[in-house]
Amino acid sequence: MNARVLRAADYRRMRWKNGGGWTSEIAQAPAADAASGFAWRVSIAEVDSDGAFSQFPGCDRHIALLDGAGMELTFAAGTEADAVRLDQRLRFVTFAGEWQAHGRLLAGPVRDFNVIVQRAGYAAEVLHRPLVGPMLFLPEPATTWLIHVVAGHAALKDAGEAQLAAGDSLLLEPGDDARNRVVSGGGEVIIVKLVRRAVS
Repeated sequence: MNARVLRAADYRRMRWKNGGGWTSEIAQAPAADAASGFAWRVSIAEVDSDGAFSQFPGCDRHIALLDGAGMELTFAAGTEADAVRLDQRLRFVTFAGEWQAHGRLLAGPVRDFNVIVQRAGYAAEVLHRPLVGPMLFLPEPATTWLIHVVAGHAALKDAGEAQLAAGDSLLLEPGDDARNRVVSGGGEVIIVKLVRRAVS
């Protein structure tokens, strides 16, 4: 797998799709159809006030509280979900990107971690894990890994001891390099597994 360290200082900060807030984009893969924007995107959103979430038709969304007291998500009538409280740090909730969602802050601004994938092209699994010692990532066909250091520190052991601080990320993508990758350190990480679906 090809490895790339993504520094927090280099994340691209942008307005939400609906203009209601700010997002720091960690990484994304462009969609085959340029008009569709991205095939997947991982970002950290800043939510300073109550308001509507941007809609992403055809996508699945994974979201969890990163910092702050939390917020409540409610969905428009006709969707398949009840209201959800994001008040437990890094407990991920999944919902459809086309659903009309509204966020209500519980007690002040929050930051949340977001993974959005076009469901026709990718499936995503998002995990929160402690980092204690080494973690092994094996090359898998059509699989991309993103490891975000939430707290503590990490190192990519087989790449000249590349160091990652809290807030940095590591992107492992299919490529010419077929080596296993070993991440070690101490702290906690979010692991995003993105698997490209086979074209039928």
